[in-house]
Amino acid sequence: MKQRKPLVAGNWKMNGDTVFNDHLLGELRAGIERESMAALGIVVCPPYPYLAQVANRLAGSPIEWGAQNVCERPNGAFTGEVSASMLVDLGCRWVIVGHSERRQSMHETDDDVCAKLAIAAAHGLGVIACIGETLDERESGRTESVLGRQVDALARAAHDAQRGGDCAAPMPAERFVLAYEPVWAIGTGRSASAEIAQQAHAFIRSRLGALDGGGQATRILYGGSVKPGNARSLFAMPDVDGGLIGGAALIAEDFLAICGAAAACSSASTAR
Repeated sequence: MKQRKPLVAGNWKMNGDTVFNDHLLGELRAGIERESMAALGIVVCPPYPYLAQVANRLAGSPIEWGAQNVCERPNGAFTGEVSASMLVDLGCRWVIVGHSERRQSMHETDDDVCAKLAIAAAHGLGVIACIGETLDERESGRTESVLGRQVDALARAAHDAQRGGDCAAPMPAERFVLAYEPVWAIGTGRSASAEIAQQAHAFIRSRLGALDGGGQATRILYGGSVKPGNARSLFAMPDVDGGLIGGAALIAEDFLAICGAAAACSSASTAR
């Protein structure tokens, strides 16, 4: 039986405008408040320019908001960057770090991602840290070596933050979340089967457990073309604790259905 509270996070990527956002957020807020989803964590991560709009629209609702990235440096002469303290000032509770699109297009390394995790944790932000293999890495049998390298680096950084490190207060364990996103399934319409996702999640959890014994407490999300049609089968897997949702997060009906699937799987697991 799962003991971890499921989490569904919507990554809007570089999409939206004020009119679209207002309509989407209104539908999401009404839908979440109408349904019984108290056992589910829900987060939306819009582009930076719309964080204030999202904060205003979601104030007082059960939906939290976060950012898609953070600068690993403090405030200062870093043109075009956004600091952790700025995100906190806008009411953010979460930040995504290490998304595969940034690892590929911005050439972010494991060290870069860990530095972002550390500064986010130091400012009290929850971290959704992304890991995953490319199609070439999977087909050449390197999935576990890639995931192992990424998990080891992030777990060490999270462990330091949970012990205090440079944080004003230690990072609570539940504020460190991993998101397994097979790169070959992001934005391609392809999705890992529930069984493939479970195999990867089980490996990640065992790797965490071997490092610090905390594998059972860490939430691991699946990200990669999650849709209403496959959400329930994915979330029913014992080591899948929710999803990091891309395209479907921009369609209120789809995102609400995915949240409903996560809530239903959580209720079914608790009942067993």
